[in-house]
Amino acid sequence: MRIASLCPLLVVLLSCAKGAHPLPSASEPALAFGPDAEVHLLQRLAFGPTPASLEEARRLGVRGWLEARLASVAAAPSPALEARLRDLPTLTLSTRELLRDYPAKKGREQALLDGRETQRPVLIGLELSAAKVLRAVEGPNALEEVLVDFWFNHFNVSADKGAVRWMVTSYERDVIRPHVFGRFRDLLGATAKHPAMLFYLDNWRSTRDGMPDPRERLARRRASMTLDMEMDDDGDDDEASPPKLGLNENYARELLELHTLGVDGGYTQADVREVARCFTGWSIRRPRKDAEFAFRRRAHDTAAKQVLGQAIPARGGVEDGERVLDLLARHPATARHLALKLARRFVSDAPPPALVERVAKAYLDSDGDLRTVYRALVWSPEFWAPEARGAKVKTPFEFVVSALRATRADVTVRPRLVQALARMGEPLYRAPAPTGFPEVAAPWVNSGALVARLNFSLDLVSGRLPGTRVALASLATPTSPTAEGWVDALGVALLGTPPSEETRATILSALSRRAQSASAEGEPAPVDVPLIAGLLLGSPEFQKQ
Repeated sequence: MRIASLCPLLVVLLSCAKGAHPLPSASEPALAFGPDAEVHLLQRLAFGPTPASLEEARRLGVRGWLEARLASVAAAPSPALEARLRDLPTLTLSTRELLRDYPAKKGREQALLDGRETQRPVLIGLELSAAKVLRAVEGPNALEEVLVDFWFNHFNVSADKGAVRWMVTSYERDVIRPHVFGRFRDLLGATAKHPAMLFYLDNWRSTRDGMPDPRERLARRRASMTLDMEMDDDGDDDEASPPKLGLNENYARELLELHTLGVDGGYTQADVREVARCFTGWSIRRPRKDAEFAFRRRAHDTAAKQVLGQAIPARGGVEDGERVLDLLARHPATARHLALKLARRFVSDAPPPALVERVAKAYLDSDGDLRTVYRALVWSPEFWAPEARGAKVKTPFEFVVSALRATRADVTVRPRLVQALARMGEPLYRAPAPTGFPEVAAPWVNSGALVARLNFSLDLVSGRLPGTRVALASLATPTSPTAEGWVDALGVALLGTPPSEETRATILSALSRRAQSASAEGEPAPVDVPLIAGLLLGSPEFQKQ
């Protein structure tokens, strides 16, 4: 079907981009869950309802459902999901093994000469993306997958930067996932020491000012291999050039601005420089061979520092960085920044200040216990306010996962599905900036992105998405086999609630035009059920959560 004939639906969808209105602050923190509370809960915390998850939420109640999810850490996947994940061998490999078995071009050429079989490194990203989709669609704890997505985005690294491609699997598996239900300080420390973060923000190259260039020492002592900074030996990208010595402030700046205090957190450029000095020597041992954290004492600035008015004594070594992380993790500005980001992701693009302050207090009172923070957020009146329902636009990843869940699709993730996400603006693990992907509506709601979403929806339900099958007849049974009957029945099945009158009228109008076109050509006009399902997935009700 030509997208041009769906212009009325695109107009409705583009209205999603209009500026977010701040939610009113609740004067009293008394909860009233309201109608369809379970649907709202699953929309925000579980990539949308499925018949099974909706039944469970109604059986346990919203409080019981959340507590069950918070307690369900590292729940075992179903045998079917476990089998699918086993077909993705890169997921369990260490960074060293990935570098060995999935090398860059130069490494593949050498392996061929050595008689070793290797694979192309592009498979690492494809398998990681496939696992992310599969776990979100079929995993035992959708809340865990939602939080892994949130915290990876908060501590973003991009697989498009050099050696990070081989490090990102371990970064999500060993750093992000194990800490989403723990304490923020532990998560912060794990990201700070992981080679993916050190490489992405260039801290592995950061050295004290005045450090002698190890290449001069090499010229005098060619037999010596004890470099203070080991260099990339691959030669396949821009990281092959010898590192430029000196203080690098990239990680320090993003640590303060993005990971902890926030841009209005009260720090100065002098603080950025002092933090960078504290992290000199936090590096990587052979980033294209071992790729392990290493503290290089010769590269570290041993002098005293002062961060946010706090003295960092001289000769603290690696503990200089740990003291900075301790200070930042307990800072009130960090509490407010994290509370704002969580409220913006899960409540509204413009969350009420009272909600942010309440969640920040829960963070400080619990010393950064993330379960406590999540409870404070979800059990706030603002989370359940009528104005919060449908106030968030799904990211492309949330949209695709919720569509696969709602249609009960049998999914084998192929490259085309991953490419569809990129066309919608969210290439997984490849956010171009340290800020990660946007968490507000406007960047996601434009005509090009919405056309990509509609095309995906129609391909999904029409059987044109390789590796994915949807049985529409099993989703709903209409009271009558008419267009109206199918719109109403599939609307409830896919949306969790009946479609709005505007959406219903738009879909029926599109069906009527299709029927008139078929009639003019002398063809019968059966109800186009895949078109109905595709347009429902492209409706404002499904795009929002």
